[in-house]
Amino acid sequence: MTSRKSKGLIVGLSLLAFALVIAGGISCKKAPEAAKPGEQAAAPAATNEFEGTVKVALGKYLYLPTAQGLDIVVQGKVGSGDASALIGKDIRVKGKISTDKASIYIADSIDVKEGGQWRTAFTRTEEPALNDYLDTKDRYNYAALTITNFNKQEEWEGKGKVRIFGKLLKTTVTEGGAQKEITYVVLSDDKGKEIGKIIVDSFTDYTQYYLQKLRLFDKFWFYLNVKDTVDKKVRAKSHELFHADVFFIGLF
Repeated sequence: MTSRKSKGLIVGLSLLAFALVIAGGISCKKAPEAAKPGEQAAAPAATNEFEGTVKVALGKYLYLPTAQGLDIVVQGKVGSGDASALIGKDIRVKGKISTDKASIYIADSIDVKEGGQWRTAFTRTEEPALNDYLDTKDRYNYAALTITNFNKQEEWEGKGKVRIFGKLLKTTVTEGGAQKEITYVVLSDDKGKEIGKIIVDSFTDYTQYYLQKLRLFDKFWFYLNVKDTVDKKVRAKSHELFHADVFFIGLF
């Protein structure tokens, strides 16, 4: 009698162990593999296609609300023009995220929707040239510049690449009987009083594209190259400080 009970107990425990092994196997198949110490969990595969209406485009850059956080690069002509020809159009873009620039999406092809039908408007045939792109990590190469007075030229002379917070202003002046548009970066103190104005000689395409993206804002961080200082006598009248080329703008 005791022997029969022992055998029954052994069989029961064996069946239970077998059931636990099977359940464990199923559970392991359903559970995602955990990251090893010091490693990141595998990210889901990024989509290689976006569809939507083009809101902003300039040069080789365009923005789709459906591709948030990404600037789409269209390297090459779109018809007889550039990416700006796609503003307001419904498009379908296929491509890939840049391997070394996480916010850049390189378009391989673009289809435009017209009359309910898709037609190909762009096919990439060359490698993207991103010489005017400023990566987030590279922004720290531009030292923050503080200017306290338009007479203190030592605060900016010889500084090279800098970043400074200000407001963009465009105005028209008359020189030699002709009208000329001048663009300034206006600097103010904590109370809003004007300190001085930086004369902008040029913008990169990427900067002008970002100005359109950030059109709802009026103040930015300007990443620029300091150039020639304005003559002291002129500076005293106009508060124009120096000339600069703007490489990028941003909210930080």
